[in-house]
Amino acid sequence: MLKILHTADWQIGKQYGQFEPDEAVLLAEARIAVVERLAALATEQQVDLVLVAGDVFDAQGIADKTVLRLFNATRGFAGPWVMLPGNHDAALSESVWSRAQRLAAVPDHVHLCLRPEPLHFEGLNAVLLPAPLTQRHTYADLTEWFAAADTPPGAFRIGLAHGAVQGVLAEGIDSANPIAADRAAQARLDYLALGDWHGCRQIDARCWYSGTPETDRFRNNDSGCALRVDIDAPGTLPQVSVLQTGRYRWRSERVLLQVASDIDALCVLLDGLQAGDVLQLELAGQTDLAGLARVRDALAQAQGRARALRADLDPVRIEPTDDDLARLAAEGYLGEVIADLRAAQDSADGDTARDALVLLAGLLDARRTAGEAR
Repeated sequence: MLKILHTADWQIGKQYGQFEPDEAVLLAEARIAVVERLAALATEQQVDLVLVAGDVFDAQGIADKTVLRLFNATRGFAGPWVMLPGNHDAALSESVWSRAQRLAAVPDHVHLCLRPEPLHFEGLNAVLLPAPLTQRHTYADLTEWFAAADTPPGAFRIGLAHGAVQGVLAEGIDSANPIAADRAAQARLDYLALGDWHGCRQIDARCWYSGTPETDRFRNNDSGCALRVDIDAPGTLPQVSVLQTGRYRWRSERVLLQVASDIDALCVLLDGLQAGDVLQLELAGQTDLAGLARVRDALAQAQGRARALRADLDPVRIEPTDDDLARLAAEGYLGEVIADLRAAQDSADGDTARDALVLLAGLLDARRTAGEAR
């Protein structure tokens, strides 16, 4: 039997510029931490080897310290690791891989597949056929050579590639780095381990995308896992199990505010956030000033509970009620200004009018509160 842990798309060194700096640091750190968890998982599951199907690194120019930390994270599993260059870390003549070798960062148990040539594991009776990317984008199928590759009779034939399976993946991403949909069968592979698609996805009985082990985007595509692959004997179908590995739960929610109960529901949602949540919140609709204050307070509290929270209040229209205006004592000229700003929210300068309305309401409320305190 051959036991494999299949993973991909670690993208070590990934930056999260859309988040606050403190949030970005922790999200980037999680990508190193998940490799340590993969090493522990490989030891616990007693697998024979770990396959990393491309995009180990997010970019060629990441810091030397990050390169060293990544390879140190693999030391928790003493068995062989096999790493393949993907489109983010292609095996250029000068690359993050050549730099890692100069740094003497690569442990003996980590095998870098920088060329398309068979890698023999005689003790496992297995031959690995890799298709490394040597440039970011190619329009030829780099797995085509697998079929003609000569391997010892009765040995496991395992493919390792990074790219887009043609005619299967959505969103028009199957133009660059193509992989034939029937490659596993056509090349007589026992298993084809793929990377590039960040979610876990089965292509056929012998071909899978593992997805990234730590979710990194707001897309519901079954990410945050690795695959345990058991093959009883060459030629038999693999048994594939999905193992959860991710720490953070990324999700996107859209909330339309129309009535008071919508704000109640939003507050319940925000109150339920925990330290493992990364939430993108899309708000729309309208609310009065009292509702706006509730939403802002709930968002501030949630920021302290969630790992990261992105929320944009700009699309929400502010509609002060008569009670709001009475509470602010906005009469005469100020009342007219507020009325003009309310109407201007539908104009080309709507965002500016909305911001001015909220700012003015805040100043008036602060003045009222200060007057009550005297």
